[in-house]
Amino acid sequence: MKIAVLIARILLGLVFLVFGFNNLHPFMPMPPIPGDAGTLSTIMFMHGWVTFHGLLYVIAGVLLIVGRYVPVGLVILGPIIVNILLFHLTLAPAGIGPGLVCALLEIFLIYAYWPAFRGIFTSKMEVG
Repeated sequence: MKIAVLIARILLGLVFLVFGFNNLHPFMPMPPIPGDAGTLSTIMFMHGWVTFHGLLYVIAGVLLIVGRYVPVGLVILGPIIVNILLFHLTLAPAGIGPGLVCALLEIFLIYAYWPAFRGIFTSKMEVG
């Protein structure tokens, strides 16, 4: 199990580290995105959302690769992965494969690090 967690953590971390750096300083060619998906991407780029997302990708990727504060990295990536899946489900369904792989890796890592997340799913919490 430890080896599977290590592989999943490094794979997910590398994906977001590479694409985060690509968001900050593009080095991979990206074909134009057609239709509404392209319009949304253009708006996000023009208003700095892509830069902010790139920073979040890099931070989470580094946390996962280094192996420190992995639950924090997973919490950062959770809503990002949901948005990636929703983007592909609604605007560009052909490219959903990598998003599904990342979602599966995220779910597996949440399961592996479940003790770190257990506290937020308790119905009664004692204070102090």
